[in-house]
Amino acid sequence: MLESLLENTGLTHKESKAYMAALELGETTIERLAKKSGIKRTTLYDVVDNLKERGLISTLRRKKRTYYYAEDPRAISGQLKEKQETFESILPELLSIANFIEKKPRIRYFEGLEGLKEVYKETLKFPNQEMLNWISDEAFTNFDEPWVRKHYIPKRIAKKIWVRAIVPDTQVMRDFKAADMTSLRQTRLVPADKFPFAIELSLYGKNHVAVMAFEEKIGMLIESQKIYTTLKSIFEMNWLWAEKNDA
Repeated sequence: MLESLLENTGLTHKESKAYMAALELGETTIERLAKKSGIKRTTLYDVVDNLKERGLISTLRRKKRTYYYAEDPRAISGQLKEKQETFESILPELLSIANFIEKKPRIRYFEGLEGLKEVYKETLKFPNQEMLNWISDEAFTNFDEPWVRKHYIPKRIAKKIWVRAIVPDTQVMRDFKAADMTSLRQTRLVPADKFPFAIELSLYGKNHVAVMAFEEKIGMLIESQKIYTTLKSIFEMNWLWAEKNDA
């Protein structure tokens, strides 16, 4: 039991056994220490050397023989305290590094038709929330339209994910808008000649952005609060403009 607890202080299993044996034996020889600890003598020398470096075992010479003895257990407490003080001294710097890493956007890339489907599936992981979309009609002309209509949209509806979408004014997207009432969606049209959409952008989960380029069959997921917030502001500005100009 004590040996296991000693391991929590940073000692290895064998170091714990050797130290406990030396503590119980007092001043002893390597032979007795090996027998008491159950560690092979050839291995024990290296273990004892490690304990000596940590100041937990010391040696003395008497009548041409080397004797070993355990140092005061409070030495372990002192070492732990020293480690704690060292760690606390560098903690502010470690936290600053961690904060910097947390602020860096997390980006994942996807390729191919199945990769694009994975991007779509990721947007379904936040039920009962609103998703903001710039949707290209290429989602229906250069992708898997049946999968979008029969798989993705029904799952989105089932998860109660509401959508506001800005789309180019094409016949394909007018048909898309016509289904808004049954799709938990509100769509606004913008002139296709002035604002051609070559990709699709989705803002979801309050800090996630999905990017899909259908012709190239590549997708990207970005997790960044600042990117999300900036794009959301742009979307809301576009949404207000589209309200005035949507026929």
